[in-house]
Order: sequence, then structure tokens, then C-alpha cells
Amino acid sequence: MAPLRHYTDILLLFILLLISGVVFLRRRNGLPINWPLLGMTPEILLNIHRIHNFATDFLKLSNGTFLLKGPKFANIDMLFTSDPANIHNILSKNFPNYPKGPDFRRIFDILGNGIFNSDHELWELHRKTTTMSLFKHPNFHMILETTIKNKIDKGLLPVLDHYPETDLQEIFQRFTFDAICVLLLDYDPESLSVDLPFVPCEKAFTDAEEALLLRHFLPEKVWKLQKRFGLGKEKKLSEAWKAFDEFIYKCLSQKEVKCYNKLCTSEYNILFYCFC
Repeated sequence: MAPLRHYTDILLLFILLLISGVVFLRRRNGLPINWPLLGMTPEILLNIHRIHNFATDFLKLSNGTFLLKGPKFANIDMLFTSDPANIHNILSKNFPNYPKGPDFRRIFDILGNGIFNSDHELWELHRKTTTMSLFKHPNFHMILETTIKNKIDKGLLPVLDHYPETDLQEIFQRFTFDAICVLLLDYDPESLSVDLPFVPCEKAFTDAEEALLLRHFLPEKVWKLQKRFGLGKEKKLSEAWKAFDEFIYKCLSQKEVKCYNKLCTSEYNILFYCFC
């Protein structure tokens, strides 16, 4: 038994030295530790509440491009880049070489088969349809400018005057939500008002973002199991999906009734019909 205990002590000492060495290197270069088997998952979980700042930190320390290693058994390694040359190459110069692929579509299933989830010919079709019907419409820029100006004057400025200290992230999220609804649905939910009302669809965006972000760091089998049994963030994502559908279908239904009764007088009908 004595030799066995001796070897156990040596093994424990080796593991302790290995951990100390890794931590020392981490403190020297500031980058996440790539642990055996676990990859960089421990640091991801420790920084999940500040994930954007965490990503900014390791990109700064790695000259703008960094490979974030996931667990060995999960196959969720991710390459991050903030290098302008890389971004131009991916999004413009060699865009066809970077299809989103089936993994992306499974993670962002809530987006359906629209332009954000499609590849190749279907993406080209969506792009041409959106560009020709929306962005090249002669009144698009005028409508966009009018919408933003109205929302600033009647929503943003009154709220900022009323609340000397406030959460700017929430304020501008409400601002964006209202502006998009006016542009695409000709309906202002007025989530950005002095009383900051609770709007289920607006709140659903935050819940959906958090759940979709977490899917990037969890093995697919784990988040699919959570989705099946309605657990954790997947439960909130399902509720958010339902809130989106109810809100959008309600707006479309109301618009259809108004147009049927010839009550459509708003200049924003142009954008509404582009997406019908």
C-alpha cells in the first residue's frame, strides 16, 4: 500500500503544479485557460454575465482574432474576430465561402427560413427581394428619417428628461423595438414612454437573445433536452417565440382589416406591403 500511496501523492503534486502553471500563464497573458477536456468552458461560465466584455477582453489581447475552445466532447470551438480585414473578407469579398450551415440554422430556428438563416440561392432571392422592394423604394429614406425623428421627439427625449439616471441599454432597446414596429408593421407599441410599460414582445427579445447565446456554449443535445422538457432558458425561448407570433399576427390582422375597409391612410403602408 505504501508504494501506491507514494504514486498517488506524486500524481496529486503533478496535477497541482500543472494547475498552478496554467494559472500563472493565464495571469501573464490574460487569455482564457484551455483546460484538458473542459477547454475554456470554466472561464466562459464564470463570465457569462459579462460575455460581451469578456469577448472584448480576449480579442484585445489576441490582436483581434481568437479561437475559443469548448469541451473536447462537445465540438463547439468558435473563432472570434474583430479584425476589419477579416470581417470584410467574410461579409463581403468572399461571402459565398462562408455559408451559415445547418448548425447555425438549428441554433437560430426561431428565425425560420428568412434572410438571416438562409444560404446560397435562397439567400440571394431574399437579398434581391429586400433590396428592390425596401431599400430602393423611393420613399424609404424619408420614412426612416421621419420614424426615427418622431420616436426621438415623442419617446426618447421625454424618457431621458424624466429619468436622470436610467439603464441606457433598456432605453435604446425599447427605442429600436418601437422604430422597427412602426417601419415594418405600421404600429407603435409605445414601449418607450415615460411609464416604461411592460410589453411582452419587447421583453421577449431579451429572453430570446439570452437563450440563443447560451446555445452557442452548450452541447446541442443538452439544449435540445432542455427545449423538449421546457427547462431553463429554453422555456423562456419558447415563451418568447409565442409572444412574437401573437404580436406579429395581431398587427397583421389589424392591418388587413383596415385595408379591407379602406382605412389605410398612413404613409408607412409602403413598407408594410413590401413584406406582405
